[in-house]
Amino acid sequence: MEQMEIETKAQHQHEQPGLESQMDPQPVYIRDDYKGSGKLQDKVALITGGDSGIGRAVSVHFAREGADVAIMYHPREEEDAQKTAALVRAEGRRCLLLPGDLRIVSNINEAVGKVVSEFRRINILVNNAANHVEQQEFTNISDEQMRDTFEINILAMFRLTKAALPHMGAFDCIINTTSIVSYRGSEALIDYASTKGAVTAFTRSLSQNLVDKSIRVNGVAPGPIWTPLIVSTKTLEEVEKFGKDTPLGRPGQPAELAPAYVYLASDDASYTTGQVIHVNGGDSVNS
Repeated sequence: MEQMEIETKAQHQHEQPGLESQMDPQPVYIRDDYKGSGKLQDKVALITGGDSGIGRAVSVHFAREGADVAIMYHPREEEDAQKTAALVRAEGRRCLLLPGDLRIVSNINEAVGKVVSEFRRINILVNNAANHVEQQEFTNISDEQMRDTFEINILAMFRLTKAALPHMGAFDCIINTTSIVSYRGSEALIDYASTKGAVTAFTRSLSQNLVDKSIRVNGVAPGPIWTPLIVSTKTLEEVEKFGKDTPLGRPGQPAELAPAYVYLASDDASYTTGQVIHVNGGDSVNS
C-alpha cells in the first residue's frame, strides 16, 4: 500500500481561498494504486469546493468509479479547477466547471440549472465548500466575518440542497462535509466550529426528512487534512506543526479521506443514512 507520510513545510498564502497549485508539498488527491470498480458508474455528482483539497480528491475518486462530475468553486481558484477538470476527463468522464460565489443565491440556482441542462439529473450532491478565519480572541470575530462564515458553510448548503432536490430521486444521496471541530470545538475557530455543528445537525435532520423519498443523507468529519485552506489561514509555525498532535502523528492526505465519500455515495452504503464517518488520524470523538 502506498504510504501517505508527509512533512509539512512552513508556508503561507495571503489570499483566501488558497491555491493547491502553490502548495509545497502538493497534496495527494488519489493513490496511484487506487482501482475503481464501477461503484458510481454513470452517476452524476455535484461537488462544491471541487477544485482543490478534499473536493478535488472526491472529484477524481468519483470519476475513477465511473461518475460524471460538476464542480462549484470560487472564481479565484480557476487554475486549480482546470487541473481538476483535466484529471476527471483523464478518467474518461465528463466534468462541468461552475465558478461562482456561494454566498449569492442566484449563483447557486444558475449552477444547478447548468448541471441539469448538461446531465439531466443529479444523483450525488456533495456539500463540501467551507471557509474559516482564525481568531484567538472571541471579541475579534466581526459581524462581517461571522456572516460570511455562516453564509458559505451552512446557509449555502441549505440553499444548494433545496435547489438540487427537485432533480434527485430514489436511491440518490447527499454527503455533507462537517468537521472534527463540530464535536470537540475549537478555541480559535468559534464561528467555523459553530457552522460545522450546524452541518452535523442538518445532516441528521435532513436524513430523517428525506427517508420517505429514499434519499440518503450522511456526512464526513475530517480531522487535519493537508489542503489549501490550511496554508491560507494558519501562521508559518502552525503550518509546520499541522496535524502532528494526532495519534498518527501527521496530517492526513485528501486521498485518505475521499474513499469515505465513495462508500457513502455507493450502493455499499444503502443501509446507511444520518451518519457521520470520522477520518481524523485517530482522535476519539462522540459521534
